[in-house]
Amino acid sequence: MKDDPLFYLIVLAVLATTLILVTGIGGFARGGAWNRKHGNRMMRWRIIAQAVAIALILLYVWLRG
Repeated sequence: MKDDPLFYLIVLAVLATTLILVTGIGGFARGGAWNRKHGNRMMRWRIIAQAVAIALILLYVWLRG
C-alpha cells in the first residue's frame, strides 16, 4: 500500500473533501456575506470532491480485489 500512487491519490482526495467540508461548515457557522456568496458553491465543490474520492476508492478496490 505504501508504494501505490493510487493510494496516495485517494488520501489526497479525502483530505481535499474534508478541507472543503470544514471550510463550508465554518462559513455556515459564521454566516454573513461570505456565507451568502460562497456557501452553496462550497457545498457543490464538496459533492464533486466526494464523488471523485468515492470513485477512486472503488477503483482501488476493484483493481486490488
